[in-house]
Amino acid sequence: MKYKAIKLVKRPDIHITPDVFETVTLETAPLEDGQLLLKQTHMSLDPAMKGWMSADTGSYIPPVALGDVMRSSGVAEVVESKNEKFPVGTRVSGLIGWTEYAVSNGQGLHKLPPEIPAEAVLCVLALPGLTAYQGLVEIGKPKAGETLVVSGAAGSVGSMVGQIAKAEGLHVIGTAGTDDKCRWLEDELGFDKAINYRSEDLAKQLRGATPDGVDIYFENTGGPVQHIVFGRMNAHGRIIVCGMIADYNTDKPSPGPNWLNIIRKRLTIQGFTMPDHWDKVPAMTAKLSAYFMAGKLKYRAHKLQGLESAIEGINLLFTGGNTGKLMVVL
Repeated sequence: MKYKAIKLVKRPDIHITPDVFETVTLETAPLEDGQLLLKQTHMSLDPAMKGWMSADTGSYIPPVALGDVMRSSGVAEVVESKNEKFPVGTRVSGLIGWTEYAVSNGQGLHKLPPEIPAEAVLCVLALPGLTAYQGLVEIGKPKAGETLVVSGAAGSVGSMVGQIAKAEGLHVIGTAGTDDKCRWLEDELGFDKAINYRSEDLAKQLRGATPDGVDIYFENTGGPVQHIVFGRMNAHGRIIVCGMIADYNTDKPSPGPNWLNIIRKRLTIQGFTMPDHWDKVPAMTAKLSAYFMAGKLKYRAHKLQGLESAIEGINLLFTGGNTGKLMVVL
């Protein structure tokens, strides 16, 4: 059977351009014992992909090799199997790649609850929800009554961070890039306050929203918000550094805040990535499923249609053009 896949054939410079990819037609080979054939139905597009495309071998995960199918997570159905652990009809999630079909031995795949739709899997149970839970709960160690600020709050990770924090009894402030996104955060997700980071009086608004200071800052974007919130941190505050999307499409990263406040306020600042924590996925998935089934986690999906829509569509992540979790429906 023939199918389409997209390979990475060139390293991007500052921006991801269509010429870094090549669409190819491949053909499935007969399965060997222990293998299964996956038909991907939903494919996730995430900001981390920009780093995966680079030549940086010192990062948390090896770069995608030139000529390989582009890396991504997704939801798929087992359509053929020689692996008794994954019978035909099983729904799974995992790193499947930019491809319509894929052969796997089952390693790294997670079986999915039948009652949760594929969109919800990518928005809640896959990388966004896992990243949010690991960063906020396991690293941030939130306590009821504390104040959390999350940048990129309308994004796939930020929106989960804020909702988990509300479920745990925190006062939650988010920043986002449009008034529409801010309304969604407040009216639909229950944030206590959402602030447009493009506002001229950004510092004044953040001060007004955090009269008692900030206990936890979940950093997704960098930019001006970082400097303002850094100055608002309370003693023994925690800063969780998940992403710096404002710097992903620049050739010169912006300077960070002065470290003096780290000493004055005895701050804990920790960066993290999910590949260090794959062993915790089953436990975190159970926690996220419980939140979701209780109606405490809502999501908004931004759906593109067809495999090749990913080539141009991935840049929506860096312009703020997506409204919700960006994914491709195959």
